Amino acid sequence: MYANRRVALRWVASLVLLAWAASAAEPGRPTPEVEGAAIRDIIGRQVAAFRRDDAESAFALATPRVRRQFGDAANFIVMVRDGYAAVYRPREFAFGGLKVEGEEAVQEVHVTGPDGAPATAVYLMQRQGDGGWRIDGCVLTPPTQTRT
Repeated sequence: MYANRRVALRWVASLVLLAWAASAAEPGRPTPEVEGAAIRDIIGRQVAAFRRDDAESAFALATPRVRRQFGDAANFIVMVRDGYAAVYRPREFAFGGLKVEGEEAVQEVHVTGPDGAPATAVYLMQRQGDGGWRIDGCVLTPPTQTRT
């Protein structure tokens, strides 16, 4: 009985792996590694823009919804500076876990703010019509117990 169960489990595992490989190799769809690199690049570019006080460049990396919400780069940078100091001027910045589902993704970033307090910045990402990613929001939470 156990031998049949093991064979069945191996068969199911093989099917799951084949389905995953087929979806990863789907023409026109980037691999998970490419998706992750693109998402990390966008977030890194925005944080670099914050460090330079380059409001326009930081604002350009947000989704159209976020840009409509704040109206212009000046309003956006004031909100980030006043409410997200850990992202605006991080002492430490390290990417954590990433989850991509279709056209949306969640990227954890472990930060230490200018005051020395650790936090996890949870970035909400959205794929745009051109295939690129933009930042659709960020939520600061207490640091996660384990870094992924």
